[in-house]
Formats: sequence, structure tokens, C-alpha cells
Amino acid sequence: MKRSIDYPLLIERGCGLDVHKSTIVATVIGIGIPLQTRSFSCFTKDLIELRDWLLSLEITHVAMESTGVYWKPVFNILEAYFEVLLVNARYIKNVPGKKTDKKDSEWIAQLLVSGLLENSFVPPRLIRNLRDLSRYRKKIKGQQSSEKNRIHKQLQDANIKLSSVISDLFGASGLKILEAMVRGETCPQTLAAYASKRLRASRQELIEALDGCIEEHHRFMLTVHLENIRDYERLLEKIDQRMEDLLQDYQPECQLLESIPGISHPTAKALLAEIGPDMSVFPDQHHLSSWAGVCPGNHMSAGKNYHSRARPGNKALKTTLMEAAWAATATKDSWFRTKYYKMSPRMGAKKALFAIAHKLLIVAYKVLQTGKPYQPMQI
Repeated sequence: MKRSIDYPLLIERGCGLDVHKSTIVATVIGIGIPLQTRSFSCFTKDLIELRDWLLSLEITHVAMESTGVYWKPVFNILEAYFEVLLVNARYIKNVPGKKTDKKDSEWIAQLLVSGLLENSFVPPRLIRNLRDLSRYRKKIKGQQSSEKNRIHKQLQDANIKLSSVISDLFGASGLKILEAMVRGETCPQTLAAYASKRLRASRQELIEALDGCIEEHHRFMLTVHLENIRDYERLLEKIDQRMEDLLQDYQPECQLLESIPGISHPTAKALLAEIGPDMSVFPDQHHLSSWAGVCPGNHMSAGKNYHSRARPGNKALKTTLMEAAWAATATKDSWFRTKYYKMSPRMGAKKALFAIAHKLLIVAYKVLQTGKPYQPMQI
């Protein structure tokens, strides 16, 4: 399909892509070329054909929606040759009643050349790889926690109340007792002897807690769960080592983030994986907070401010910040702890913690931007 255009262009030649799992619909618009649309498959050879077609038309900008993971192979092929804009789908919805793949790609192209699209943040390849590792690590930690919860369930089913007298069931003493159970030991006195003498619980309390009905089924399930936990630990060690290798050139940035109360080394790695080390890609700290989804909601009408939720934002980053906020509020003599306890009576614990997460991200932005460690006056 070829036809001329009759509206002003801020970008001389652009292309809009409507990306799907198996097909891509591309529409080109520009000065000196007619509006035309072509469809391509998503195989690598077809993506290369798309790239060569765009190069032959001297296209300079390409825009597409961030649809699931299907944009990634297209982005990887085109990023070295064009300025690729990855756009939030909520900002480029077409007019109702005109929903086809061809019209969607044409609408994206029109918005692109008219200068009406805002590019989403896409970090460099190394940071993207680090992000994959960080998010997968969080999944593995969640699966490991699920296995530990299943062990708690098996112990309760066997009427073993060990978690009631030991704060950490998977500490040194708890693991020795569990391994003894797996080997077939059932005597409460013998099991209690594996516990460290430094435990707060008395020997009599341990014996009473270990007096249960452990059956063969319980031992089998405990064996399976403990093996899975060890496998997850080995996998986490491998992932952590890989992340450290990728972060060799970003150790100064990690140390800057670790100077902030509540941010440990794993948290610093997770933050770098989500926002990257270069803060120049964000106009200011408020833009970063909005992108992350930790800034207050904004809904004003007729001069009145109405209650509104925070935007969804980056869920992985938001989770990391909330965990760091908990740690920051537990850090003695920190500004974040003082601020949290001032806000929580007025706005509630959850909203106060959310506000602390917002403050932490602002501080992280400033320390990365300035290259100077955290100072309380930065808040």
C-alpha cells in the first residue's frame, strides 16, 4: 500500500512496527518515500530482511511497542543501525474501531515522525544481561523459600515443634537436627544433642519440641526438600559469581550504593541491574521515581487533588526498593528510620514504607550522579 502524507514531519524518515510472536507489520513514512506497509516473519533471516529494507529506504528511526518479550529479538537486530524507540503500549493506543495490525503499525509510524513518542529506558546489553541474572536470582530465592516452607509443613505434620524453639530452622543447629531425622533418628534426647549450647531454648524445651511421630513418608519428603534447597544454593552461588564477573567494571558504583543505609551488596547489584550506572538517561530523580513506580499518584481535576494509586512502574525495582526500605528503617540512627516512625502514625505503616522506598531511590540517583557516597543532607 502506497500513498502520500499531508501532515508535518519532525523526523524525516521513520518506521512503525507492530510486533507479534510470529509476525511483524512494518509501515514506513518519510520525506521522499510513499507511505507503505510490509509484513515479515520473526525468524532471524526475516528480521535481517526487514533491516536491509529499512536501510535501503534510509530510515533513521524505528518505533515499536514493548509487547512482552517479543520486542527483544527485533531490538537486538535493529539497535546497531537505527535509533530504536521502545514505547509503552498505553501511550500509543489507536482510535477505537480501527484495530488492525496494518493500522496499528501505521499509527505508530505517524506518531513517531510527528515527534509524539517518548522512548522507554533500555539499558546497554551488559546491564540487560545483569538484569536477567538478577531477576532469575530472585525467582530462585523464592523457590528456595517455598522449599523451606514445605519442610515446616512436614515437621508440623509429624508434630515436631522445632520452629517454636529455634529462631532459624535452617541455621547450623537446625540443619544438623534435620539431617539426623533424615538418617532415621527419632529419639528426642539424641536429636536435641545436635543443637548448639548457645541456643536460647533449654535442652528440656528442645526435647519436648522434638517429641513427635516421624514416619518414613516424612523422612522421604524431608530428604527431597533438603536436596532441592542444596541445589538452589549451588545455583545461587553460580549466579552470584556470574553477576560479580559482569560487575567488575562497576565496583565503584556498587560501593556508592552500599554507602546508603539499608542497601547491602546484593541489593546494590539488583539496583544496578534495573537502573544501570548512568543517570544521564533520566532527566532528573523525579523522572526515575515515576519510571520505577514509587512516586505518589497524581490525579487532579477542577483544581482538586484526588486520591490515586502509584503507577505500576518497574515491579522488580519496586520490590527491591521496598526490601531495602525495610532494612533502612531497622538501621539505628539513620534518617530513614526516624522519618519512617514520624510518618507511620499519620499515614500508616505501608504508605510510610513506600515513601521511604521513594526516598531511597532519590538518594541512589544522587550518589550515582555525583559519584560521592551517601550523606544525610542529600535527602
